[in-house]
Amino acid sequence: MRLKNKTVFITGASAGIGKACAIAFAKEGANLILSARRMDKLNELTEDIKKKFEVKVFAFELDVRNLYKVKQSISSLPSEWNKIDILINNAGLAKGFSKINDGNIEDWEEMIDTNVKGLLYITRQVLPLMAARNQGHIINIGSVAGHEVYPNGNVYCATKFAVDALSKGIRLDMLDKKIKVTTIAPGLVETEFSEVRFTGDKERAKQVYKGFKPLVAADISKLVLFAATRPQHVNINEIVVTPTAQGSSTQVLRES
Repeated sequence: MRLKNKTVFITGASAGIGKACAIAFAKEGANLILSARRMDKLNELTEDIKKKFEVKVFAFELDVRNLYKVKQSISSLPSEWNKIDILINNAGLAKGFSKINDGNIEDWEEMIDTNVKGLLYITRQVLPLMAARNQGHIINIGSVAGHEVYPNGNVYCATKFAVDALSKGIRLDMLDKKIKVTTIAPGLVETEFSEVRFTGDKERAKQVYKGFKPLVAADISKLVLFAATRPQHVNINEIVVTPTAQGSSTQVLRES
């Protein structure tokens, strides 16, 4: 499927996988709706994409946890932007790494509100626009953590299991509307993910990726692009991807 002049909406687009997806789709000629909390980084990305790829970009500040803002932002999209062809639900995070009896409830709420409720808020506003046209593609960024729980990952894993279940549920509910639904479930990807999880502790974050070659954001964006460009009769339900050195959520071959 050609992407030129298609409209692609990406949440959490200011860095990491979201940013890589924005660049990958712009290269293919897609016009972009980009949202993120960090408007300074989003503005930089927007200007860079416009210069390099000559596509249209509509960017705005958005915290997906804020239902009112989600409704307002999507309902007020200019008419040329409300025919969304592809939604990439990328906004998400992990916060904290502790046994559940020591867990920080504020961290739990931030993960649940972002990874589950935020995905739902965005999807609830965009799906009716797609359903009215009997076409569209929802691509959710999940995780291997949505298939295998690991020690100290408790609530984060639960949110990614929820993403997996929601993807399956959306696919069933939208079957008669011919809307595709895909989950991309990465293993260890070196982005800001671990820095966020460890509250800005860069040294601790580096240790997560030490001794092996992790995935990078561009690896994931290529898979998102692959899923988005299959023929209309082909739906990629899920892609699970890990570094070659990662055998499971807890087994990584590290070389000294």
